[in-house]
Amino acid sequence: MYKLIALLLLAFTATAQSPIPALIPAPQTLEPRSGAFVITPQTRLAILTPSPDVRKMVIDNLPGIQVSDAPKVAKAITVRVANIDGVGPEGYDLLVTPTGITLTAPQPAGVFYGLQTMRQLLPVTKSFRDQSIPALHIRDQPRFGWRGLMLDVSRHFFDKAFVKKFIDQMAQYKFNVFHWHLTDDQGWRVQINSLPKLTEVGAWRVPRTGRWWDIENPQPSEVPSYGGFYTQDDIREVVRYAQERNITIVPEIDMPGHIMSAIAAYPNLTCGKKQVVVPPNGKFYKLEDNTLNPCNDSTYLFIDKVFTEIAQLFPGPYIHVGGDEAYKGFWDKCEECKATMAANNLKNVEELQSYFIKRVEKIVQSKGKKLIGWDEILEGGLAPDATVMSWRGMKGGIEAAKQNHPVIMTPYQFCYLDLYQGESSAEPASYGICRLSTSYSFEPVPDSVDAKLILGGQGNLWAENVPNTRHAEYMVWPRAFALSEVLWSPKGQRNWTNFVDRMEVHFKRFDAQDVNYSRSVYNPYATFKKHPMGMIEVTLNHELPDTYLYYSTDNTIPDDHFPLYTQPFMMPKGADRIKVVAYRNGKPIGRMIDVTLPDMEKRVQ
Repeated sequence: MYKLIALLLLAFTATAQSPIPALIPAPQTLEPRSGAFVITPQTRLAILTPSPDVRKMVIDNLPGIQVSDAPKVAKAITVRVANIDGVGPEGYDLLVTPTGITLTAPQPAGVFYGLQTMRQLLPVTKSFRDQSIPALHIRDQPRFGWRGLMLDVSRHFFDKAFVKKFIDQMAQYKFNVFHWHLTDDQGWRVQINSLPKLTEVGAWRVPRTGRWWDIENPQPSEVPSYGGFYTQDDIREVVRYAQERNITIVPEIDMPGHIMSAIAAYPNLTCGKKQVVVPPNGKFYKLEDNTLNPCNDSTYLFIDKVFTEIAQLFPGPYIHVGGDEAYKGFWDKCEECKATMAANNLKNVEELQSYFIKRVEKIVQSKGKKLIGWDEILEGGLAPDATVMSWRGMKGGIEAAKQNHPVIMTPYQFCYLDLYQGESSAEPASYGICRLSTSYSFEPVPDSVDAKLILGGQGNLWAENVPNTRHAEYMVWPRAFALSEVLWSPKGQRNWTNFVDRMEVHFKRFDAQDVNYSRSVYNPYATFKKHPMGMIEVTLNHELPDTYLYYSTDNTIPDDHFPLYTQPFMMPKGADRIKVVAYRNGKPIGRMIDVTLPDMEKRVQ
């Protein structure tokens, strides 16, 4: 069945003349039929539910089509909420015939996702009148219940308008969890009324531009003027906006480390109680204490105040408490920590962090919420009811699942959207690599664990090297296309070549929406290996099928008359760079890459 579906989708997207736009993520089943339904000025919406929320959802997603409450409407788009055998709460059934469209779903969430599929079957337009939808039958539901994207707004502040736009983009591709990384060393972004200094002080740092690892420290005379925060009214507005798009927001308040912005506001939160400033970089790590004191009751009173207000702002079931990369060297030297460790039979500082997380979990649960933490919370022993978000590969998630804890898989190798996505010489500054094809190959369920404990997965955009909203979009898309399909569509249905065809259709949709996606997948890329005699071996590659690479090593600009790459080769003596271009279907695609000899030396494997 899965192969049949993939072939059908491939047939729909194989030519530019195809009348059926590509769907991302690919539906569970799709049966093409003859003809098409044409939306005319006479077309009406028949919304067969009294729910005002569902009615508003349908009208918002199909603008320009009038609603009719008549008992029977000819050639209508009919939407109803009703049980469907074998279809879960986020699933739907969409039937398109020349005489009408019927969308049926067991729950409003399924109605919403069916509407997103309909929108992908139509052009990007303010009104759908005089447009046609090909006749077909889709029955669809997601593979995973947790399909998330994370946005870090601490390192660089992104305003409310962009956050709502980001949520809109998520909703189009059936993501249902927005993980909002609201606090970190470089900024505290959520108003806490009982602790006003968190935003008065913690939301602002000195302005800086440049590569993250080169940014200078603050000078004594500088005024912290860069930053911002969301008022509680802003938060409520964004929460409502997300709810209308079937997206749950998971707020993250990172602790015990990654919290210098709060320490700058309230220095008594650390062991040394030293006054610090909100840093514009990460150079302070291990030099200044950016961890909460886990041995002082006042720390837990602070956390209780924060989570009281966070729980009131965010109606979802989870609060994410971070727990990652907490440097414990200052705990090692703290007499108060030594006494607490002795009193509680804690053998090391890892167990002290576990002691901290377990106390924090009780606070989270007292607010009616469940705790999530990064996989470091495994160290020293898991809190009893914690959910683990596994980022340092799959190992932490496997270990947590074997302890019968729920897991969200988000390994950096597949899911970190701040990594290079193409040849580094043609990309903005970052670190590491996560290609589009790598994200598409992600499999969230390891063979060795109970699949029921893997809630799903998500992509994460950390913002150290993401200074503006256009670059945020560039880093997220199209890798989030790939992750949306990984988390929604059946595993056996995945097909890279077919996905590329559909992705290119969605590039045109994003052009119409003015979304700044990356085209790095069109670029060639190079890897380098050093031989014992000192020579450098060059390997060239490309992510797309049926692509040809041409190169030069003499500092001239290559085209398809230059040497065709067929196998790895040694850099000629005296050559100081390699330039590479890609051709597909007889035409150049992507950017020419240009790698100098010093860069090769840095990148040799």
